[in-house]
Amino acid sequence: MSKLPNKKPETLGGYIVHNIPFPKETDAEALSFLKKLSPIQIEQDYHITYLHSYGQDSPWFAGLTNKRLLANREPTTGYTYATPRGHDMFTGDETEWIDITNRKAKIHAFTVCHFGSEEFLPETPFVLSLVEFEGVNTLLLTRLMGVDPFEATLDWIGMEVKPRFLRNSKLKPTDVYFIPAK
Repeated sequence: MSKLPNKKPETLGGYIVHNIPFPKETDAEALSFLKKLSPIQIEQDYHITYLHSYGQDSPWFAGLTNKRLLANREPTTGYTYATPRGHDMFTGDETEWIDITNRKAKIHAFTVCHFGSEEFLPETPFVLSLVEFEGVNTLLLTRLMGVDPFEATLDWIGMEVKPRFLRNSKLKPTDVYFIPAK
């Protein structure tokens, strides 16, 4: 029988501890100061490997990586979604993938964002737009580049646009963006 250790080896383990005073005396009067103790703070690096699956949306991201914009069409009704959807929202039937990369597209609506999440904050202001495609029933929310956000105009509504793709895919919806077609 192997001998099991009765004491765990101790290391600092990369921790930095803040605010941990403690009285030397152990009588009740000395310990009463603990009620006024500031919260102890522990600082440590944190790393996690996160495995994420795009599941049934994987073909859409594979398309972006290969400079193709895919949509989903319900085979019976022809109802077409600009964003990935494995099943029709009305019938529940499985959809089929179609390529809409070269379809006529235009701005349906847009907004100028002067604030964004941490990833987009350095790029503010930027333009988010809803793009409508010929023969597609829903809209695609995406970035509109090649326009000046400080010169936004309602003339952009209906403007023809074309997709552009990041040279090095990040496997994110932001791998595709649109620019004016002319």
